[in-house]
Amino acid sequence: MLFERIVSEGIAHNSYIIGSGGRAAVIDPRRDCDIYLDIAQRNEMVITHIFETHRNEDYTIGSRELRERCGADIYHGEKMAFSYGKPAKEGDTFTMGSLVLSVLETPGHTEESISFVLRDTDVGDQPYMVFSGDTLFAGDIARTDFFGQERKAEMAAKIYDSIIKKILPLGDGVILCPAHGTGSICGGEIADHPFTTIGYEKQTNPFLIEGREHFILHRATESPYAPPYFQQMEKNNTVGALILLHVPAQTPLSVPEINHLRKTGCQIIDIRSPTSFGAGHIPGSLSIWREGLPSFMGWFLDYQKPIVIIDDFNLDLDRVFRHFIRLGYDSIAGVLSGGFVTWIKAAQEIGTVPTCSVQQLKERLEKEKPFILDVRDSKNWRAVGHICGAYHVYIGELPQHLDEIPKNESIVVYCDAGYKGSLAASILAIHQFHGVTNVLGGMTAWKRAGFKIEK
Repeated sequence: MLFERIVSEGIAHNSYIIGSGGRAAVIDPRRDCDIYLDIAQRNEMVITHIFETHRNEDYTIGSRELRERCGADIYHGEKMAFSYGKPAKEGDTFTMGSLVLSVLETPGHTEESISFVLRDTDVGDQPYMVFSGDTLFAGDIARTDFFGQERKAEMAAKIYDSIIKKILPLGDGVILCPAHGTGSICGGEIADHPFTTIGYEKQTNPFLIEGREHFILHRATESPYAPPYFQQMEKNNTVGALILLHVPAQTPLSVPEINHLRKTGCQIIDIRSPTSFGAGHIPGSLSIWREGLPSFMGWFLDYQKPIVIIDDFNLDLDRVFRHFIRLGYDSIAGVLSGGFVTWIKAAQEIGTVPTCSVQQLKERLEKEKPFILDVRDSKNWRAVGHICGAYHVYIGELPQHLDEIPKNESIVVYCDAGYKGSLAASILAIHQFHGVTNVLGGMTAWKRAGFKIEK
């Protein structure tokens, strides 16, 4: 039996390939799908089936891309009108050698959500694994807010009942294979466990332990963050995104070419560290460090304007480009040839962002009262506390709250460690805010230094 879990960093997405008897199936593939073809070839198998557990909101599904390259059939839940693939309903079964996948309809996260129960008939008829998609996670239950405030309670009831009536009865020893791990925006408290079992979740998952009514009440009142790119993902995953056939080429751009793109309208993404960005950058750049791209590009980037990438040494850009295409950004113009040093050597204008340590900030606060902006998420704002007098706006929602930030005052911005602070400073600079300082180390350093925290 073939079984492999493929993790897409940043979006914490899990996809799976299973197979037997020369036939394989892929569950919830990502768009850069070469990895599944490589695994199948290495195991002398042909991919014959592609399954989607639901219409994903946080990344562009790779089903059509993979079908174009291997000819496999695509299946997804019948309760939504997809423009591609075939519907699957409760009780449908699919066979790959000794492996049999059967469909469970498990609505709640979305209406058409389905799970797949795996049995290995060479061993027996008992369920071995269940691929639960975004229905049940390790330590968490998926979000249920995609249909608006008026349907939150209804969808929460549906997902809870799907788990209790469909998934848990499969048996305590059944291995649970969810579509996301810790860090995914599709959950809130997903445990950092690569695998779990139904029995383990029954005993430890707080959302199952608290009971149905409490769970529904909790979900009806919560408001998780919803990045604007979700709307594009819903479109991509219903209609189908552009088929690429390969990861886009890393086109080198000269300084004149970048200046032309700046004049005609482009998005410049600086993926260097906050210290490098603060010391010097192309004016108008958005500071998103490379590891933060999957989490934050979808909050700020336009899907139409060309994207220019700025790095120091242009290393490992293949991984960077994959982050973009997984979220459906196909308009990558290229990368500054030679890295940022090329821009400096060409005697081009640069922007800077002052930075400071937490010790320097403390000394400054003893002498003056700058506007302190905290851009961490609400959870950390409440649980960890904040610097006295800080004003809170989550980084993803900052562009919608700029009128709350004074333009005639000095601004100090901080986050958890300085990375989101650099992003916030770049947003403020793009909107003509001046006198912005980013606190390196953020709240992590402030707390470690033993300075006063307000709650």
